[in-house]
Amino acid sequence: MPTKAVLLIAALLALPIAALAATAENADVWNGSQINWRDPATGIKEVAETKRPALLIFHAMWCGVCKRYREVFKDKEIVERSKDFVMILVDIDKYSRFNEGMSPDGNYVPRTIFFGPDGKISRQLVGPDPQYPHTIDAGAPDELRMLMRKARSVFNLPAPATENPAPSSEKRS
Repeated sequence: MPTKAVLLIAALLALPIAALAATAENADVWNGSQINWRDPATGIKEVAETKRPALLIFHAMWCGVCKRYREVFKDKEIVERSKDFVMILVDIDKYSRFNEGMSPDGNYVPRTIFFGPDGKISRQLVGPDPQYPHTIDAGAPDELRMLMRKARSVFNLPAPATENPAPSSEKRS
């Protein structure tokens, strides 16, 4: 059975040449003015080059839940934490072969997948639904915030400068 990495490479090779643009199509409706969304080909290449993890959002323009989920990406903390990841926006209708290669538990939307620099989908960064583990609460940012925070330890990311540092053990006079 082919590995996910092989399937991913095959899916990338199947992308049309026009899909090789850097910025994801429809990024504007996903808060593209504040989040640096990439299309699948550019995003996966960036993961390989930078060794940063990716956060992939699989969506469809016709999907009502996806439209609600877009609002989550306007949250200030989500915007800030997005800088830790290569943010990849995948329209399942446009990138159907890529979608098929990145659907460990089905082709439902919206689907949120954390993808490591090692080329593997994280099994630790999932939602609470065992049938659809890559479904994240589309109505509020709390669950995605929590997963983005947890990703720090899963992917060994450095703590951001904006988080409160540990208290100093030094005595002050």
